[in-house]
Amino acid sequence: MARGGITKALVQIARTAILARGEHPSIDAVRIEMGNTGSKTTIHRYLKELDDGSTSVEASVEPIDDELMALVSRLAHRLKEQAQEPIEQAREQFEEQRDALETQLKQTRLTLEKLEQEHDIRGAALERESEALQNTRSMLQTEQTRNAGLNQALADFELRLQDKDEQIRSLEEKHLHARDALEHYRNATKEQREQEQSRHEGQVQQLQMELRQAQQSSLVRQDEITQLHRDNERLLTENRGTLRELSLLQDQLKHSNQRQDQLLEQTSRVDSERTLLQERLRVALLESQTFKQNADEQSQLNQSLEKELSKAQASLEDSLRLAATVAAAPDKAKSKDA
Repeated sequence: MARGGITKALVQIARTAILARGEHPSIDAVRIEMGNTGSKTTIHRYLKELDDGSTSVEASVEPIDDELMALVSRLAHRLKEQAQEPIEQAREQFEEQRDALETQLKQTRLTLEKLEQEHDIRGAALERESEALQNTRSMLQTEQTRNAGLNQALADFELRLQDKDEQIRSLEEKHLHARDALEHYRNATKEQREQEQSRHEGQVQQLQMELRQAQQSSLVRQDEITQLHRDNERLLTENRGTLRELSLLQDQLKHSNQRQDQLLEQTSRVDSERTLLQERLRVALLESQTFKQNADEQSQLNQSLEKELSKAQASLEDSLRLAATVAAAPDKAKSKDA
């Protein structure tokens, strides 16, 4: 297929320059003279036209021997070019196939490098997830330890609350006993006063004395009862404070249990994500092995193509030697005639 920019005039200029140097204007020589541009088929066609044109001009002046020699030379040259053309086409086709295979091999290597990078990234992500899982487990263990401490504190407060209840019951019993003793004393005093009213007036002073003693004893009893009431109120106040602390501890325990449930759920989610990453990593490793196997097969194919190229080059060299022999035969015949 002709390439853009190659004309018959350019081929003629290159051919003239080669002839001026005393060299044979072969297809390769003309192509090199033009800067390795142009299709060899197009160059061959233009050279053929130029050879035909020069032959028609020189036919009228050259002797028959020279014309015959020129004809043999052109035939040898055409034979050489015809033998060269399929070789060049095969070489171009091989070069195109080799370029395509090299491009495919580069793409395969890039894909393999990309897979290796993804493998490294997934491995790093797996390590980060494992570290996060370890941190979550440490936090869970810390929360469990704190929860155990709260449970122990709650148990201690419950024991203290039971002790307070026992103290309150004991004070209430003492209060009841004091009330019973006071009531009994009042009843006894009343009965004694009724009995003393019937006695002689001479015993009034003694009775008054005893009454004052009884009143003093009653005041002492009233003070004891008042103190018991105060102790009872104090214990009730402490009981309410203990109940508030107990409620606060129960709220903290509930919050700790919720936090523990969240940590357990997070741990389960991290385990699931780690399992998924491990499965993706396994698939990536399988794909990487597949790409490596394809790369090995491609390398073997390249080696096979290189061997075929070597064989084709050897065949090309044989063909060139044959063409050179054929081209040299007219020159030898011409020198013998001379």
